[in-house]
Amino acid sequence: MKNKSMIASRGFWLRQMRQWHWISAAVCLIGMLLFAFTGITLNHASQIESKPAITERAATLPPDLLTPLRTTASQGKRPVPDNVRAWIASEMSVAVDTRDAEWSREDVYVSLPRAGGDAWLSIELGSGEVRYERTDRGWIAYLNDLHKGRNTGAAWSWFLDIFAVACVVFCVTGLVLLQLMANGRPSTWPLVGLGFVVPLLLALFFIH
Repeated sequence: MKNKSMIASRGFWLRQMRQWHWISAAVCLIGMLLFAFTGITLNHASQIESKPAITERAATLPPDLLTPLRTTASQGKRPVPDNVRAWIASEMSVAVDTRDAEWSREDVYVSLPRAGGDAWLSIELGSGEVRYERTDRGWIAYLNDLHKGRNTGAAWSWFLDIFAVACVVFCVTGLVLLQLMANGRPSTWPLVGLGFVVPLLLALFFIH
C-alpha cells in the first residue's frame, strides 16, 4: 500500500513538473534564443564592425515660442514645455517626451538615449535654432541593448522580469525532473556537477 502511495505521488509530481517545464519552455523559447545569440555578439563586440549612421535635423523656433523660454530660462532640470514639444514633433518629426531637459541661460539640452544608438536635441535660446542629432549603430547594437535592458523603456523592463521568472521556473522544474528520473540515468548528477564546477573554476582561475 505504501509503495502504491509513493508511486502515485511520484507520478503526480512528474506530471506537474513536466507540464510546468514545457509551459515555461514555450514561454522562454524565443527569449532564450535571443539572449543566447546576443550573449555571443556581446562577447565579441570589439570584433564586430559597426558603422554608425548619423541623422541631423535643424529648424528655427518661432518667436512666440522662443520668448517664453528666454524669460524662464535658468540653470536646472525640467521638461520642455508642451507647446514647444508639440512644435518639434510637428516640424521636425522628433518625439520629445516629458523627461527632464538640462536648462541654462544659453540653451536647452535634451538627451534622448535609445536602444541601438543615441540622440539629443538642443534649443539655442539666443538664435532659436533647434538642432537634433540621432546616431544609429545598427541592429546588432540594438539587440545587444535589448539584452542589457539599456534605454529600452518600462515595457521591456517588465518583459525582462517576467522572462527571468519563467527561466527560473524552467530551470527549477528541470532540476526536479532530473531528480525524479535520475535513477535510470547514472550520468545525471555528474553532468549537473560539471555544469557548476566548470564556470566556477573559470571564474576563480581565469577572471582577474
